[in-house]
Amino acid sequence: MTALRHYETPLLKTPFHPRTEALNKLWSWGNWGGYTTVLTYEDLAMEHSAIRNTATVYDLCPMIKYRIEGPEAAAYLNRLTIRNAVKLSVGAVHYTAWVNDAGHLLDDGTLFRLTDTRYRLCCQERHLPWLQDSAHGFDVTITEETEAVAALSLQGPTSAEILRLAGFDIDGLKPFRMADFPLGHGHLMISRTGFTGDLGYELWTTPDLALKLWDTLFDAGKLHGLRPIGSEALNIARLEAGFIITGYDFTPADICIREDRLRSPLEMGLGWLIDWDKGHFTGKAALQRQREKGTEWSFVGLEIDGNIPAEGAILYHNQKREAGVITGAVWSPVLKKNIALAQILTKYANGANIWTEIYALRELHYAKLMMRARVVERPFFNPTRRRATPPGRF
Repeated sequence: MTALRHYETPLLKTPFHPRTEALNKLWSWGNWGGYTTVLTYEDLAMEHSAIRNTATVYDLCPMIKYRIEGPEAAAYLNRLTIRNAVKLSVGAVHYTAWVNDAGHLLDDGTLFRLTDTRYRLCCQERHLPWLQDSAHGFDVTITEETEAVAALSLQGPTSAEILRLAGFDIDGLKPFRMADFPLGHGHLMISRTGFTGDLGYELWTTPDLALKLWDTLFDAGKLHGLRPIGSEALNIARLEAGFIITGYDFTPADICIREDRLRSPLEMGLGWLIDWDKGHFTGKAALQRQREKGTEWSFVGLEIDGNIPAEGAILYHNQKREAGVITGAVWSPVLKKNIALAQILTKYANGANIWTEIYALRELHYAKLMMRARVVERPFFNPTRRRATPPGRF
């Protein structure tokens, strides 16, 4: 039989697919990294409301995961990423990013230190060739383990209470820490991490225990408003939190065609990640030059007049000169504000006299609106429950 060509190959199904398929009333599916993933199960407004008022689960299985292990794993990661991987203690997680030799962003993600010599790197895009090329000279092994790990994101104010009811003692678990628990015939790793800017956890196990984990959570969450959410609700929450996504807020350097679209961590507001004192890392020299010279572009949060989301809108200074572009925007149901993330020319990043060109659909015709925009601090939404240890009871 002739092998299927790549464009004829059906999308993969995650280990949670028997549950997500049964609950997807809108039959709203999307492609995430070659996997079938839910966009909206039933009601977008209710899914977002659950993130902020009760609890939600989101299927994380399509997220790309790499196992990095060996005696020189820490040294390798210190060379690869802009943050100091050596300082990351066992049982801890941190947010990081990596760049090419020219200092342009390839991706961002989370780094988990599982043991002294073993890490897990999670990100949006596939980078195995780059990771392996970067490992030259290091005693380290890099393996993609995306299909070997079943992962769920459990987020929302009642998420901790659900885990307690499910038999997991997470009261002492601090933000960006992880712990192991027994689950069936195997185990479950719980990290206090997430992409909603709210109280939440990410749960990691093996594919054979995926459905048991799902059912355990929903049994415990019956009286705590637990519901599944799709990518569209998660996108609203991440915008409220001011988080960036590769491929949406910046184009990865390895697939970027236009030179003027390349961005560095300094231009994307990620300069705080860079450890300038840790020694050499890929892109350091280029980033040092940019720091001394100053950046052409900046990344900012905006509040915009009106209630029409400005997704993809062009920014203007004084309604005349193009000043930047909005990469993500939403009317926030929680904040009751029109918010956005934007790439903006640094000379206009103080926010003085910035306008947004929005095209609003009015009964089959588009009306052009020029709305005032103000640069504001991120995150837009930052509840204290996100950091409370132990988490409050709901």
